[in-house]
Amino acid sequence: MTRKSIPLFSGIQSNVKELLAETVSISAERKIILQQLSDYIQRKLEEEKVVRLNYICTHNSRRSIMSQIWAKAAAAYFQIPDVEVYSGGTESTAFNPRAVAAMERLGFKIERGAGENPVYQVYMADDMEPLACWSKTFDAAENPTTDFAAVMTCSDADENCPFIPGAEQRIALTFEDPKVADDTAEETARYDERARQIGRELIYAMQLVSKS
Repeated sequence: MTRKSIPLFSGIQSNVKELLAETVSISAERKIILQQLSDYIQRKLEEEKVVRLNYICTHNSRRSIMSQIWAKAAAAYFQIPDVEVYSGGTESTAFNPRAVAAMERLGFKIERGAGENPVYQVYMADDMEPLACWSKTFDAAENPTTDFAAVMTCSDADENCPFIPGAEQRIALTFEDPKVADDTAEETARYDERARQIGRELIYAMQLVSKS
């Protein structure tokens, strides 16, 4: 598989470099989980197979979609080929506007579609097709049914969804829900904190792959 350099938008590039410098703050416990994700990706690449990652949360509105976006950006940054990213929930709602805004503040360009559960087009580089993101269930037709890793991004979904059909591997990479700060003075800071944590940890995982 050929590794192709895709320059991300300058704002994203700057934030990736900042987050790379912050990976030293990731706890040893979290690094063990992130190593599982890295090992899965590396194994698929060695088998010359497409890497499919489905990030799963309860409502597929915040953490899972932010993870989906960051996984794609991190793979592009480290020139890791054939990484397909998905997201889903135990139920569908909509990509939360607060989470959208947090990703925009990190340099992603996002266009909103129509409707109560709009499809958002997420742009991260001039030479990349936008990533279509919207809320859906983890077993929606658009998501893979076999040969994928299920990455559980919230403890509720991890506990209440003990079996993900078709998943080759299940990884519990859970994050605190920024929703707890909705409509408070801490809202923006909490969403930015979560978006940066997700970016920092997925960048770390992809960096491990790039060094293999």
